[in-house]
Amino acid sequence: MSEKSAQEPQLFDLTLTDEQRMTRESMQRFAETEMRELSRQVDESREIPAEFFQKANELGITALAVPEAHGGAGFDRSPVSNVLIAEDLAHGDMALALGVLAPLGIVNALRDFGTEAQQAAYLPRFVEENFYPAVVALDEPRVTFSVRELQTKAVAQGDGYVLNGVKSAVPLVETAQLFLVLAELEGQGPQAFLVAKDTAGVTAKAEPFMGLAGLQLGELKLEEVKLGKDALLGEGTGFDYTRFLDLHRLGACAAGLGVAQAVLDHTSVYVNERVAFGEPISHRQAVAFMVANIAIELESMRLLVWRAASRAEHGLDFHREAHLAYINCCERLMEIGTNGVQLLGGHGFTKEYFEEMWYRNLRSVAAVNTGFQL
Repeated sequence: MSEKSAQEPQLFDLTLTDEQRMTRESMQRFAETEMRELSRQVDESREIPAEFFQKANELGITALAVPEAHGGAGFDRSPVSNVLIAEDLAHGDMALALGVLAPLGIVNALRDFGTEAQQAAYLPRFVEENFYPAVVALDEPRVTFSVRELQTKAVAQGDGYVLNGVKSAVPLVETAQLFLVLAELEGQGPQAFLVAKDTAGVTAKAEPFMGLAGLQLGELKLEEVKLGKDALLGEGTGFDYTRFLDLHRLGACAAGLGVAQAVLDHTSVYVNERVAFGEPISHRQAVAFMVANIAIELESMRLLVWRAASRAEHGLDFHREAHLAYINCCERLMEIGTNGVQLLGGHGFTKEYFEEMWYRNLRSVAAVNTGFQL
């Protein structure tokens, strides 16, 4: 063990602050009263009502993260608090939660990597009365896609850059006003570019996906898109792509935890109320063990995600912890979704209950990169 790693704390405090507890109560109440009931309508219509975003905007999630100098509340950067918010909102619905949290991800990326000029130019937009949709564009439409080998290319030209490529599974693709596009910059590796929706050469089109229907995932085309030098996040200094990916994936994991908790909450009640052959089906070991395994796997994922977020918050290296959390969540969340459907038997194949939708949404964590910057 190196001297540095030997000095790093190996434990982390799970005790929530008073502020975190109050925030959780607020998020849980909003998820229960505004999101769960709306989730089925959004899943079937593949569209999130504009009035929902306005209600969510009143929670102040994004404004709290904006520094006071730019009109926000100036709360400390807290990946742990963001994990809790994502989990609580996704307990109501994952698509709605990721839609609400997408702008927060851009704010956090600007705080982490943006120049003072970029922060002054963009952050005030996120404290306005109206919801400002801004999202990350990372995935690309090819079978062999790797986040380490981006085919979207950026080339320096004159005093700026030219972008060409196609992004897929971009959230809120038709309504977003600002995209943070990840592209390979010639000679510098993966970089992030701030691209306005109305920039010449940018076209967006929503496409049907198996899950997260209301998130309006779709394709973003960039054809000879000309940008100024100030469009490069950090303007060539300080952008840490590994940290960016780790925080982005942890955001997806955190949302997945909320859905998995919803599966556990409902199936626990269902198996005790569903009677077959004269007794609750929970009396059968195969059923009881399946519910117990959901609870066990959920807690293990939660601890991994919280630990990674805690290390990020304290300025420690968290790449290993984030990778372990992400790999575990990709596998276990799909398993929990499958088991939730299985526990309901024939009911799991109908839309009478939420399990079939939760199953589809949970698969997104491993299928597409639709997280947000914690």
